[in-house]
Amino acid sequence: MRIDWPREFDDQLDRLEADATPRGQRRLELLTFMLKRLADLDAVPVQDTAMIKRVRQSKQHVVWRVSHPYVEGIALRLICWFPPGADRVVVTLFSGDKASMGDVFYDSVGIRADRLIDRWVDEAKEA
Repeated sequence: MRIDWPREFDDQLDRLEADATPRGQRRLELLTFMLKRLADLDAVPVQDTAMIKRVRQSKQHVVWRVSHPYVEGIALRLICWFPPGADRVVVTLFSGDKASMGDVFYDSVGIRADRLIDRWVDEAKEA
């Protein structure tokens, strides 16, 4: 599966790559792990798994939450969308650390993901 993302994710990724602290490096490793798991998918998910679950809060687009194995004090999440008829996944949101945010991350995830998906679609048309 090919992975794509909007410009906002590039900014978050740049900040994470620049964080040379042990915690920052561990977060980058976990993010890389989750992106690799997405790249290794053969098809769009059709049911929840331990790592990928459908986000029920999304209204406009079907989006999925990707997580990593438990690491104390770190809980990164990727929210992604699989464009219909394409062999790609679009990372729409990245929770820098849900461990510190708690469930507030999910309170607005659908609205924010829908907005970024629409923006990604517009960016893809411009390319």
